[in-house]
Amino acid sequence: MSGMYRSLLVGSGAYLPQQIVTNDELAERIDTSDEWIRKRTGIQQRHVAADGEMTSDLALAAAKIALADAGMDASEIDLIVLATTTPDDTFPATATKVQSALGITQGAAFDVQAVCAGFIYALATADNFVRAGQAKRVLVIGAETFTRILDWEDRTTCVLFGDGAGAVVLEAETVPAGTNRSSYGVLSTHLHSDGRARDVLYVDGGPSSTGTTGHVRMNGQEVFKHAVQKLSRVIDETLEANDLSASDIDWLVPHQANQRIIDAMANRMNLPSEKVVSCIREHANTSAASVPLALSAAVRDGRIKNGDLVLMEAIGGGLAWGAGLVRIGRPNGSGEA
Repeated sequence: MSGMYRSLLVGSGAYLPQQIVTNDELAERIDTSDEWIRKRTGIQQRHVAADGEMTSDLALAAAKIALADAGMDASEIDLIVLATTTPDDTFPATATKVQSALGITQGAAFDVQAVCAGFIYALATADNFVRAGQAKRVLVIGAETFTRILDWEDRTTCVLFGDGAGAVVLEAETVPAGTNRSSYGVLSTHLHSDGRARDVLYVDGGPSSTGTTGHVRMNGQEVFKHAVQKLSRVIDETLEANDLSASDIDWLVPHQANQRIIDAMANRMNLPSEKVVSCIREHANTSAASVPLALSAAVRDGRIKNGDLVLMEAIGGGLAWGAGLVRIGRPNGSGEA
């Protein structure tokens, strides 16, 4: 490959485990209630992976749907970037298991770990591979079996999360001389992290520190404060980088962590709720799978269409956060996103 390239987002897909756990069912196990959870989070239910169902299984299912949506065969993929906090194994990378299951023997596959911001990090990584001419067609996946790192006796955290996977397909397109490079595809990505805030959201275990997997620990009030501040700034950064205003955005696809955070971002951008994709009620917080799950849901039901300008943002443990601006689909309108 030579010349200038951009990453077109030409396919999307999602997968959710069959088992659903409602708030009422959780209330039978811990000291909580449907009203308490819905009022504070907007969550009504979450999907939970079955025994023996691994992160790679969820990722593979979402990837197959995204490939079909893009009208692309797995043999055409030359890079897989998979965002997850809950890999099948300490190593090898879960992405390589997906690669093998798809029958792909060329190119590269690796994981990235930025917790709930993972998909944005994976998207940025994949886009930079395409821009550098090092990949032509990329699977970008966010997949989690997050319920397996929850402390089911901690009602402040175990009610918040669920399992799932989402995927998108990026396709390199040569940008002819004299055309607007930013018309379609991934227009820009913006990544940030600040390890000083590590203790507001973390897992109290790991191979190097304790030799155990550990469980999620969180200071909810601090997470909310950081989320509103940092996501507001990265949204401003994204709009300024593209010489746009909030009114130019067709859809906001936010990380599905808490409905109050989603509402705060929409209010700050002065976006009506009809332009904000929220599926937290059905999915809960699926960490790295959250953004691609929401994107795929809105594509499937016809809300997001070819040519729409979509702003995605997320924040997670680290703290790590970021945003990506994408004009969905292909310039000629062929194919679906």
